[in-house]
Amino acid sequence: MPGNRSLDVSGLRSSNMKRKILIVILGLIVFSQIPFAYRRYRLRGLRNTIQQLAAQRIAPTPENEYVDYKGVIHVHTFLGGHSTGAFTELIAAAKANQLDFVIMTEHPQAEFDTSAMTLNGTHAGVLFINGNEVASANGDRLLLIPGTSNAASMSIQSTQQIVEQQKLNGGLAIAAYPSESETWKSSGVDGVEVYNLFTNARQIRPAVMFFDGLWSYRSYADLMFANFFRRPDENLRRWDTAMLDAHRKLVATAGNDAHSNVGVSLNDASGKQLIGLKLDPYERGFRTVRTHVLIKKGISLTRDSLLQALSQGHCYISFDLFGDGTGFGFSAKNSDKIMGDEVGSTTNAEFMVRAPLAARIVVIKNGNVVEQSHGTTAEFPATGPGVYRVEIYLDSLPAPALGKPWIISNPIYLR
Repeated sequence: MPGNRSLDVSGLRSSNMKRKILIVILGLIVFSQIPFAYRRYRLRGLRNTIQQLAAQRIAPTPENEYVDYKGVIHVHTFLGGHSTGAFTELIAAAKANQLDFVIMTEHPQAEFDTSAMTLNGTHAGVLFINGNEVASANGDRLLLIPGTSNAASMSIQSTQQIVEQQKLNGGLAIAAYPSESETWKSSGVDGVEVYNLFTNARQIRPAVMFFDGLWSYRSYADLMFANFFRRPDENLRRWDTAMLDAHRKLVATAGNDAHSNVGVSLNDASGKQLIGLKLDPYERGFRTVRTHVLIKKGISLTRDSLLQALSQGHCYISFDLFGDGTGFGFSAKNSDKIMGDEVGSTTNAEFMVRAPLAARIVVIKNGNVVEQSHGTTAEFPATGPGVYRVEIYLDSLPAPALGKPWIISNPIYLR
């Protein structure tokens, strides 16, 4: 009998130990989820603030001479082999976001001309322009707008050769992924993609994204990206430096780099999707960041007018996830010069900034902050020749958007 009593005590101790271990494990699991529960709480506060700000928007002034057209640049479909996105999905996403234009940048294929086969012209009221993304022999990645039938053979050409050929065809060449190669700085590219949504997304740690998704995806799928959004410091520095070193204009754009290919799906034998979840649908990416292009009133939005405005730098980047940037303006006082233009150097040159929401207006000259103010308008004098641009911050937004840019303008060049 004493032996049985000893076994009972030993078994009880073992059972208690297992319960304690289980309680500790459960406690650790609960404790590990506290940060993600808090991040969900922050997203709710961010959503509520964004909705409040939307009701405070200031309409563009009647004397504004330009119409603000919003759209996206750097978009791929199934044609290039790196995407599963279909035309119907893309058109629906553009329409749902009330975009005015979409610039396609299909990866080339040796067997067929992807730029000729992609979306082009007007679909569902949205202007589509066909284009390509190509790699040069120097290692640069270039967005060609519009695209070209010989894009697949351009990998053996230098960056400068591709740019010169594109200019002969009346098109634009924009340097994408500017940190991967710097040959573009000494070439004649028209612009540089200072922000790339896909590049930013690659910095997300999968484990963090998984638990964020468990807590927040259902209610705040769009705003989840605010947890990971970063100002493109290095790309902005390279852009500022390139403009100063080369003493020339260089247009800044944002790249959505939309592929619509991240997620899971289950299809039947016929290819029909039974279950599917996309983490990067076109509709969400098109809502996050946009390039706004300004075209003079009285001039219709067409392929030619859009490309001309882009080439002139009459455009700005807006992270519309936080609020539609439409209504933003950056111009030289007492002239018709706006962002992207060059102004003759004078001792009394002044600039004006308008924002559709009260915000922090940051003035940057030659890559350095020279002035800041708060409000919906700001006027500031020039402090000599230089490259002047503006960044706008919605400081009323709580974390995780606090301190992150809302709008990045193209410069006014004071020579």
